[in-house]
Amino acid sequence: MRSLRLALAQTNSTVGDLAGNYKKIVDYINRAIEMEADIVAFPELAICGYPPEDLLLRPEFIDDNLQYLNKLLPLSEKISIVVGFVDRKDDIFNAAAILHQGSLEGVYHKQFLPNYSVFDENRYFQEGKSNPVFLYNGINIGVNICEDIWYPGGPLHYQALYGDAEVIINLSASPYAMEKIADREEMLSVRARDNDVILAYCNLVGGQDDLVFDGSSVILSENGEPISRAPAFEEALICADLHPDQVFSKRLHDPRRRKEKRFDPPEDKLVWKVALMPVEEKQKKPLPDTEPHLPMVRHNEIYAALTTGLRDYVHKNGFSKIALGLSGGIDSALVAAVAADALGPENVMAISMPSKFTSDDSKTDAEQLAENFGINFSEIAIGDLYNTYIDALKPLFGDREADLTEENLQARIRGTLLMGYSNKFGALILTTGNKSEYSTGYCTLYGDMVGAVAVIKDVPKLLVYELCRHRNNVAGFDIIPRNILTKEPSAELRPDQKDTDSLPPYEVLDPIIEAYVERDLGFDEIVSMGYDRDTVQRVIRLTDINEYKRRQSAPGIKITARAFGKDRRFPITNRYKPGTEID
Repeated sequence: MRSLRLALAQTNSTVGDLAGNYKKIVDYINRAIEMEADIVAFPELAICGYPPEDLLLRPEFIDDNLQYLNKLLPLSEKISIVVGFVDRKDDIFNAAAILHQGSLEGVYHKQFLPNYSVFDENRYFQEGKSNPVFLYNGINIGVNICEDIWYPGGPLHYQALYGDAEVIINLSASPYAMEKIADREEMLSVRARDNDVILAYCNLVGGQDDLVFDGSSVILSENGEPISRAPAFEEALICADLHPDQVFSKRLHDPRRRKEKRFDPPEDKLVWKVALMPVEEKQKKPLPDTEPHLPMVRHNEIYAALTTGLRDYVHKNGFSKIALGLSGGIDSALVAAVAADALGPENVMAISMPSKFTSDDSKTDAEQLAENFGINFSEIAIGDLYNTYIDALKPLFGDREADLTEENLQARIRGTLLMGYSNKFGALILTTGNKSEYSTGYCTLYGDMVGAVAVIKDVPKLLVYELCRHRNNVAGFDIIPRNILTKEPSAELRPDQKDTDSLPPYEVLDPIIEAYVERDLGFDEIVSMGYDRDTVQRVIRLTDINEYKRRQSAPGIKITARAFGKDRRFPITNRYKPGTEID
């Protein structure tokens, strides 16, 4: 029986760190050699990192990436390597290199270039046009890249049907979103079953700016069943012994293949085979018996995405310490928890900045949370500073009544203090606003929006509560004090203030935001879901007019199907008003 020992290296690349990425690739190659793997595969653009964005417009960046690819050639004398890189011909291509016996034996160019959501690959790359299949010791292996596999009639189909590929290796950099891991694996299972192929999917892991990649690499049998699955949100090397004869047996029982193969492939779907130099078969030690890692449950998955995204944002940008304003409210509590878990409590400074409107409960809750997590804690009362600002502005303000101006002034004083700490100690500042607030503009420019990364910018308010309860369940006690979860949310910028003074209840607000921002539903469609017309119109208006704030906000970790920023691009100058009558 023919067999192939295949390893998938689920690595965390850093964009532009060619030397660091190369070193990591070499380390995983050596680990795969120790496991006696025949082939080791790496994620999409593993050499340069994903997404490299406008670095791709610099010729020297392309040249350097090619030099590091060449440095890998000697290592392929001991093991065949499939690795993602940027290829250069008449144009540049998102490519996969097949390194074998010290030579570059073939290159696959990605054909389906995503140009939606957070992706801009048409901005940079030329589309590939051919479907090579590589013959490795009598086993037909197809290689393709990420988006190529999402299309039923894509390269995999032609490689399996006309190139007789029995094993497909897909290099990927698929960003995380809630529920995507399960949906993606189901899609991969369908591709494996429909094409009667063993499917090996190698995905990137780690954070890159506002994106986080979950990994969750998997090897599926020709029946779509998992043979091996990597853990989510951590680097890993998985390895499995594959048996292509079982693919041939399954194809004998599948009449669809015979019917489809009567027709020649389209001219623009060229398929050809590349015969690799035979490798001497050696008796291998059996791999240890391991079960595929189980998928994470929902809240574990989301929380892991936030900690991974924050950890990599801080570390990949050369920092180790962070600071945040800890108000005693639910949002800053969750951000503090994520920060402590991601970076270690010793690297987190929480600063409480009470004003005369801050309740005693909030002061106590903030200090108790810091103590529970073991994070550093300091308090700076802002009352005197606030009075100084008011006195300085009095000649300009005259007898005008206090309003939102004075409320925002408190937030801006706090932002200034946080930035002072950041400058003095080299700590990145975390902002603590959630998606519900960023959607409606319930946040202050140059105030509570000050910071380097908005950890929960894509986390709706109701989910903030869920994640806090989840963290308490993990701890086995109320590590986030119960009072933080039960008290009514308030910005505490004026006497007896409640969020519901300015916004609909979050039970109403969050579903409307999801419908409008993430699903692009229209005014009438949202109203038909049972929501009050005036409320819907108000939420839509608040969302639209506050785009200017979001453009100036820190990047946030994407966890939903549609986040603000690159994922949702909306004009600041915009007079379209959904829900108004047409004249």
